Amino acid sequence: MDPKLLEILVCPVTKGPLRYDRQRQELVSVSAGLAYPVRDAIPILLESEARRLDDDEREARG
Repeated sequence: MDPKLLEILVCPVTKGPLRYDRQRQELVSVSAGLAYPVRDAIPILLESEARRLDDDEREARG
């Protein structure tokens, strides 16, 4: 994931920052509790496509 792209992308729900999880190929919004998939190097920033973080994940990432 291009670091410059990460600087301008925000969570579509909260407008907050996103963190890239390389292992899971996801952009994570801790404040929204969502992880958006990255497919073929393209971030899919749709709430309907996002995975909900469980409480343990939110605490570990927060």
